[in-house]
Amino acid sequence: MGRKPDVVARSHHSDGGGVGASSPRAPRKAPSSPVFLGTVLFILGFVSLFTGHVVTDADWSRIRSRWRSKQHRNYGPIDIWKSRHSSMYYGCSGRSADFRSAVPENSSTGYLLIATSGGLNQQRIGITDAVVVAWILNATLVVPELDHHSFWKDESDFSDIFDVEWFISYLSRDVTIVKSIPYEVMLSMDKLPWTMRAPRKSMPEFYIDEVLPILMRRRALQLTKFDYRLTSELDEDLQKLRCRVNFHALRFTNSIQILGQKLVQKLRLMSSRYVAIHLRFEPDMLAFSGCYYGGGEKERKELGDIRKRWDTLPDLSAEDERSRGKCPLTPHELGLMLRALGFGNDTHLYVASGEMYGGEKTLQPLRELFPNFYTKEMLAGDDLKPFLPFSSRLAAIDFIVCDESDVFVTNNNGNMAKVLAGRRRYMGHKRTIRPNAKKLNVLFHKRNQMGWDMFSRKVQRAQRGLMGEPDDIRPRQQDDFIEFPSSCICSRKPGNISVTA
Repeated sequence: MGRKPDVVARSHHSDGGGVGASSPRAPRKAPSSPVFLGTVLFILGFVSLFTGHVVTDADWSRIRSRWRSKQHRNYGPIDIWKSRHSSMYYGCSGRSADFRSAVPENSSTGYLLIATSGGLNQQRIGITDAVVVAWILNATLVVPELDHHSFWKDESDFSDIFDVEWFISYLSRDVTIVKSIPYEVMLSMDKLPWTMRAPRKSMPEFYIDEVLPILMRRRALQLTKFDYRLTSELDEDLQKLRCRVNFHALRFTNSIQILGQKLVQKLRLMSSRYVAIHLRFEPDMLAFSGCYYGGGEKERKELGDIRKRWDTLPDLSAEDERSRGKCPLTPHELGLMLRALGFGNDTHLYVASGEMYGGEKTLQPLRELFPNFYTKEMLAGDDLKPFLPFSSRLAAIDFIVCDESDVFVTNNNGNMAKVLAGRRRYMGHKRTIRPNAKKLNVLFHKRNQMGWDMFSRKVQRAQRGLMGEPDDIRPRQQDDFIEFPSSCICSRKPGNISVTA
């Protein structure tokens, strides 16, 4: 497993001994499943009778699955590299027999244009939902337009990042997609396409009631700033369509695929397995979070100036945000977490990141904990030059290497983290670690008050339910289908549908 981390120079001293592991705990005895589950279903049915809320198939599925996950949750030590349960699950996003086929272009309700928003993965989410909205509207989808004007200022078009021919072909049974509105149709239109913006998390009914009439009247309509404009709560067929788009239709171009796989092969030649970390410690991320990392007035001014770019952000208390677990961990803290979980100093680490706040000085503690430290710049050399002016293409390369990793570690739970976490669940629950920032923050503050073995045991305990197991804990506030695509994950046990509850 390698030697323990040398943390004396950073005021985190070791008291000797091996890396500790949580002692096995006997599973909690649960009440009789049929009786308990039957009681819950009866009560919900009774409540729905008086409230008028009809409990959907998705509601029943979540209830059954969460109950099953609590019954089978394993509190004992785990293999840090791979879930012992991963082989029991697989992605299942096929069309049902009665799912409506694509409407031909000449019979559709009109042409739906989509202007996405944000960085690569935020746009990916928008593209996924654009296909679903086009299906809801019986519309012909025009290949989405990527965002050229946001913080990243990337001039890449859809075809520069994604294989557009594959995208159109793969989804041809679901939605008719064209590269542009036909010239003769444009000539026949007396006005330019209508432009509007849908509210966030809109229900399908919004698109049918508010968007469809305009689309049919104008023949073409553009939806702008299209990200998270469709609810996460859709019926199973539409959720599976989301999965077909996100996990199958959106394939990177050959040039991006070739370089990404080349970096993966270089890592595999050095070690049979590797860990990928999405550090998300760029200046814009830290400014947006409202967090503070001890850099004095210089840091407060630098991040404060960046924060002014978003005029709608509220004033936040950095201390409160950290205590709530809303602040990204520092590279050093992520390194300590990984060492405490059992990853030795001989572990090969791939770090996905843009511009690092604080530069090399910020990364140095992580390098000391994991000397086998690599980035796309280190592995690709001159092969990276054609991609350097394009942040989204660089992000796509990082995406491939992180996706292929044995273990993926998120930091801030942003769009890339969510998309990759969901994809890795869909592809067989490859291990994905999401730091419990709230609990870990307390442990880091008390690090000097305990020996390494105790610190390690406490970190392992804090990370239960956040290690990429099939029974992982979902965020309390709401389900996020991008991160937890439960409708598209099936169990190899006959008749059972798996959930990531």
